[in-house]
Amino acid sequence: MDAFTNSQLALRNGQDREEVWIAYKGLIYDVSRSRFWKTGNHYEHWAGQDLTDELKDAPHTEKVFDKFEVVGKLKT
Repeated sequence: MDAFTNSQLALRNGQDREEVWIAYKGLIYDVSRSRFWKTGNHYEHWAGQDLTDELKDAPHTEKVFDKFEVVGKLKT
């Protein structure tokens, strides 16, 4: 599995490239096909970032990530 830095993740923000990625618990998910992430943001959350700490404020659980492809892991 490929590993990506925070800087590489930040480039997949829905603005700079076609890919829209987010990280959660060390894994990077491709959310490009989600209608909620088409513009690179979903409510107050922005793509290209690690959203691990932000999930506690979401109206859903981490199960939401089950429907997205894992494209790599986040380098620490």
